[in-house]
Amino acid sequence: MTLGSVGQVSDEPRIVSLVPSITELLCDLGLAEQLVGRTGFCIHPWETVRTIPKVGGTKDVKMERVREVAPTHVVVNVDENLKEDAETLAEFVPNVVVTHPLEPRDNLALYRQMGEMFGREEEAEALCERFEAAYSRVEGGDELNVLYLIWRDPWMTVSSDTYISRTLALFGWHTVPVGAEERYPTVDLAECDVDRVLLSSEPFHFKEEHVAEVEALVPEAEVSLIDGEMTSWYGSRAIAGLDYLARFTA
Repeated sequence: MTLGSVGQVSDEPRIVSLVPSITELLCDLGLAEQLVGRTGFCIHPWETVRTIPKVGGTKDVKMERVREVAPTHVVVNVDENLKEDAETLAEFVPNVVVTHPLEPRDNLALYRQMGEMFGREEEAEALCERFEAAYSRVEGGDELNVLYLIWRDPWMTVSSDTYISRTLALFGWHTVPVGAEERYPTVDLAECDVDRVLLSSEPFHFKEEHVAEVEALVPEAEVSLIDGEMTSWYGSRAIAGLDYLARFTA
């Protein structure tokens, strides 16, 4: 989905990516030289992106910096970025590309969307093949109810209507609470009846010290740290993410 005027892609697109996982995807598609802006959270692949100018964060975009790099395209995401920022960008950027993957197989469309838009169709198809191979190795394990924590003070989790939840569900791990209206609801740990609690490395960076804290609040559950990039990053990292979760849930 694209906001703003859409015409023929120039021979040399100038891309600003406001989505960390898509910044990595664009690099893996061979588009690093066309990236003229990124957020401070766009850290992969580091040796490539560290020289790309930062234009703020995912939710605090510095519009003046975006103007300075004069992009032809800005890539945003429904969950990562603010709608009002996308609307402001559409006032002066020819193409604002809106993404919203909701489940692992949406990556196939995402690869092809970026590949077709920027002339990297072959590279996109190669990623699709790699994704399909990883997806074919997925095997559902024991059915468990899990609480996936993304924030502390207040404790926050993810609803079932998220990419993270649908990814975990592939492996038989079902997030609670079920049917939450908010995509990222707050929870009372003392009232959670779950088999496992997963402490994500992002956006809040849970560490070993937090494991004991949560164990005291949810004594019946197994509590462990989990790599949030491997569960929440769509794009090319999703391929490694499926293999990571296969090992994690085994």
